[in-house]
Amino acid sequence: MRPLNDTRILDLSRLLPGPFATLVLADLGATVDKIEDVAGGDLLRHISPQIAGESAAFQLLNRGKRSALLDLKKPEGRDAFRRLAATYDVLVDQFRPGVLDRLGLGHEALRADNPRLIVCALTGYGQTGALADRAGHDLNYVARAGVLGAQGPAEGPPQVPGFQVADVSGGLWCAVAVLAALRERERTGRGAVLDIAMTDGVLGFALPSLAAGLAGGARARGVDGDGEAAHERAAGDELLTGGIAPYNTYLSKDGHAMALAALEPKFWASFCEGAGLDPDLGALLPGPHQIELKRELAAVFRGRTRAEWEAFSAERDCCLEPVLDPRGAAADPHLASRGLLFEIASPRGPIPQIRTPVTPRGVAFAPAPGAGEHTRAVLRDAGFSDADIDALIRAGAAREAR
Repeated sequence: MRPLNDTRILDLSRLLPGPFATLVLADLGATVDKIEDVAGGDLLRHISPQIAGESAAFQLLNRGKRSALLDLKKPEGRDAFRRLAATYDVLVDQFRPGVLDRLGLGHEALRADNPRLIVCALTGYGQTGALADRAGHDLNYVARAGVLGAQGPAEGPPQVPGFQVADVSGGLWCAVAVLAALRERERTGRGAVLDIAMTDGVLGFALPSLAAGLAGGARARGVDGDGEAAHERAAGDELLTGGIAPYNTYLSKDGHAMALAALEPKFWASFCEGAGLDPDLGALLPGPHQIELKRELAAVFRGRTRAEWEAFSAERDCCLEPVLDPRGAAADPHLASRGLLFEIASPRGPIPQIRTPVTPRGVAFAPAPGAGEHTRAVLRDAGFSDADIDALIRAGAAREAR
C-alpha cells in the first residue's frame, strides 16, 4: 500500500520529530525532498553511533528520501526555495514560529504562490500560546504536559524517560494531519496550515493519570470511590505508573528484569495460581497494602531465572514478558517473526532498518541520502535549468554532494 506515490513533500525538518513524520509518508509512497543547510546538513548526520559513515539514527529516519543543500540566508537561496515550494503538495516546517516569516518565506506567502500547498508546522509548544517562541526538547514537552509528573519514583524528581515520546508522537500527529489535509484538499482544492505542537501530542499518553487529575474535585472534597477519605497519591503510585504490584517490574534470579502487567482479575488469578500466591483482588487497587505485596512479589521473582519465567509465561495467560534493551530487542524472535527489522543494501554495506506498522513489504527502499546528493535533481524537477542551478552554486546558495 503506497497511496502517496503522486505526493511531493518538501521537508525542512531535522533531527527526530519531522523526519519521523516524513519517514512514514515516504514509506507510504510520497516523494520526500530534504532541504538541508549548506554548512553541514541535518545535525543528526553527525551523531554517534554511525553505520556506513553516517549516523545510525539518520539512516533509520531518512531511507528513500532525497537531499538538496540550499542556503536560505542568501537571497538567491530564498528565491530558489520559494520557487521550489510552488511545485510541492506539502511543506514540513520544524522551525520555531516566525522564522520563515523573517526570511520572507512565511506560510501565507508560500500559500499565496501555491494555494494547494499544505504547510505542516511542527513545533514544541505550537504556533500560538504563551510558550510559542520558547526553545525545548522532548523532556521539556513531557514535563510541561503533565506526563513526566505522573512517573516515579515517589521520592525525588521523576526518572528521565529512556525514549522520546514527544518527538515521535509529534511526528506521528504531523503525518496524520497531513493525510487528513490531503483528503480535505481533494474535496475543496485548497491547502492548509497545520499547527502541530509536540506538547499537545503527548497529553494522550497520560490519559489515566490526566483523568485522575481532572477528577481532582472529588479528592478535594475528601471522597474516593469507596466513600472513604481520599488522599493525593505521589508520582508513581497510580494504577498504571507503578502503584500496584501486579503492574510492575521485578528482577529474576539471574538478574533480568521482568514486566508483569496482570491488571485484569483473570490474568492476576492465572499468575497467582502458577506462582502459589493468594489471588486477592485487593492487589489490583492502589493503597498502602501495596508496599508489602511488592516485597512479596519481588521475592517470588527472585526464585526463578528469566528462562524459567519465560516458560511460565508461555504456559499461562498472565501478561508477563522479559524487559529487553535495544540490543535484546534487535535479536528477539517475535520482532523477527513480524519482519520489523530489515536491511537496505548500499555501496557502503548493508544498513539496518526498522519497519513501522505502515511500512510496505517487498519494496526496495533506497538508503538515506548523502548531504546534497540530489540537489541538482530536486531543482531540475521544479523546473530549474542547469544554468539556473550552476548560478545558484556559484553564488553559494546551493551545493551538491562533495
